[in-house]
Amino acid sequence: MVRMLLVGPPGAGKGTQAVLLSKAFSIPAISTGDIFRANVRDETPLGLEAKGFMDRGEYVPDTLTNALVADRLSEDDCESGFLLDGYPRTLDQVRALDEVLAAQGNQLDVVVELTVDPDIVIDRIRVRATEQGRTDDTEDVMRNRLELYARETAPLIQVYGGRNILISVDGIGSIDGVTGRIVDALGLRGLHA
Repeated sequence: MVRMLLVGPPGAGKGTQAVLLSKAFSIPAISTGDIFRANVRDETPLGLEAKGFMDRGEYVPDTLTNALVADRLSEDDCESGFLLDGYPRTLDQVRALDEVLAAQGNQLDVVVELTVDPDIVIDRIRVRATEQGRTDDTEDVMRNRLELYARETAPLIQVYGGRNILISVDGIGSIDGVTGRIVDALGLRGLHA
């Protein structure tokens, strides 16, 4: 059983690693970004509301995001653990997640921070935008997201570091190489796939 969070700037490879780690540890990967994009694609009321924020490179408000994640973590497949990708992003979301997990008698086991150079992130985003046709991956939007990350999300690193559950892993290199570094670091914490 592993309750894991992946953090890192947009384009760090969290989504790719989440899929691989989810399979390796047999836990669901929960990506708020994927959930929001699916709602935008399906033109649900939440999707239409979220689309405006996403198109401007802004975060979807905490109230919407917190409710979505709390609901998802209450599903049966999360009883044996989970991997969060893209949430929490703010200190208020950390508090909301702590409350949800405490109500279940749980807490996060580990937070994996993927570290990457911002210039490499921009290059990755250009490729992703072309390959996936993502309208929220323009360079201006990405630079705004990187600024938001530095301002709002990076403080989470201090919080989780203070709880001694943070592992920083170099996110540069081959996909398999990065996955191997993460799995090795988790193994050193007694968390095995």
